[in-house]
Amino acid sequence: MALLKKFAGETVIYGVGSILPRVLFLVMTPLLTNTLDTGEYGDLSVMYAFAALLLVFFTYGMETGLFRFGSKDGQLKTVFSTAAISLLCSTLFLVPLLIFFSENIAVLLEKPNYGKFVRWFILIVAFDALAALPFAKLRLENRPIRFASIKILNVLIQLVLICFFLLLCPYLIDNGVEWVNNIYSKEIRLDLVFLANLIASIVVFLFLAKDFFSFKWEFDRALWKRMLIYALPLILVGFASVVTRQMDRIFLTKWLPQNAEELTGIYSAGVKIAVLMSLFITAFNYAAEPFFFKNKNRKDSRDIYAKLGQAFAIVGSLGFLGILLYIDWIQILIGKDFREGLEVVPVLLLAYFGLGLFYNFSIWYKLTDRTRIGAWISMTGASITILINYIFIPTEGIMAPAYAALACYIFMATVSYLIGKKYYPIDYPIGRMLMYIFTAVGVYLLSTWIRPYLDENLMKILVVNTLLFLSYLGGLYLLEKDQLKELLKA
Repeated sequence: MALLKKFAGETVIYGVGSILPRVLFLVMTPLLTNTLDTGEYGDLSVMYAFAALLLVFFTYGMETGLFRFGSKDGQLKTVFSTAAISLLCSTLFLVPLLIFFSENIAVLLEKPNYGKFVRWFILIVAFDALAALPFAKLRLENRPIRFASIKILNVLIQLVLICFFLLLCPYLIDNGVEWVNNIYSKEIRLDLVFLANLIASIVVFLFLAKDFFSFKWEFDRALWKRMLIYALPLILVGFASVVTRQMDRIFLTKWLPQNAEELTGIYSAGVKIAVLMSLFITAFNYAAEPFFFKNKNRKDSRDIYAKLGQAFAIVGSLGFLGILLYIDWIQILIGKDFREGLEVVPVLLLAYFGLGLFYNFSIWYKLTDRTRIGAWISMTGASITILINYIFIPTEGIMAPAYAALACYIFMATVSYLIGKKYYPIDYPIGRMLMYIFTAVGVYLLSTWIRPYLDENLMKILVVNTLLFLSYLGGLYLLEKDQLKELLKA
């Protein structure tokens, strides 16, 4: 029980560290969607998808390698210094190489005039990659407060700078402050957004520089080879994750027959709402990965992992239902021109729930050093995503990526669970976990069926949806009274 309390406490702190930045990003969303046009917002989304892909290759699984090898007593300093030297050398090699080919990369992204944006993100990702290892070390050392504080600082800096560039600068120009013309013009709005991100990434790295350079310059070649053998398959896992979570924007710009940039922006705004579900998943994963490694040798570890999986399913189903029943309020976070993208939200919420199950069910391949199997599962999931998007985007538009993500995560979670039963069996209460989400879906469908009878009166809708949510919560309490009490105590 004490261990679960500790895990729950860390998850809450990581959740705050994940939620507050995302909330701040959501605060920025109306600013961006009301300042940029739909085409520019679509371009913004494409470039961030490119950055996510780039980060996978810059870090090449060293964070998980740190958890795997650094969780042993007395090994953390040697493991960290070896990984840090490796990351520093590879980053210094990759940055000039990619900048040299930046124009070619822009052509591959089908944005031939965006070479300068590619260069922005090469620099941003370089600093993010160097910061990734100190962040992982904080997680392994159970320092979630410092982790969360620096994550929040990153977004605060971006928010302040973007407000300055996109709100204050135009205001000052309109009021005759001429020197601001040297900083701002409408034509470079995207550059200024990316500049804000770069400054924030640099400041965060400076905050973590002490952690990064605190080691003795010790490079264990034999350990490094073992870490690479373990971690390199995770590049494929990371690549597949980016394909399924980020590349949908790029697929839309490539395969939509018309209005590609506008519809990509609309879709991206809808994703911003669905990301509320992924906040919990991110917080859970931040706490879970080092937790699983540090406690794998306990006799009762598998029972604990099963309870964590059930707890995830309970909280995830509540998050799914809560977001959808109160979407009428939540939608104010995006501009009116982007709200037709809300149709993707229910499907994406289910997809993210499946992703969370995959995180639970897939820990076995990291604990048993079978990362190659994890890579094959992830790449197959990515192939499913690409195939569905390629076939259906021309006809189904922005709904195709949502259904592709759902199919991918269901496949990955199912296969991971089945293979995990062979290599690292954990007795998850699968029936109950599925019942939580299926019942939540049923309550949501009931809400949509009742809605037309309420004359689109917002107050009536909110009252009815609140009653439905409380009914679901009450039923869940009656069914899982002991489990919920344990969660609340934790």
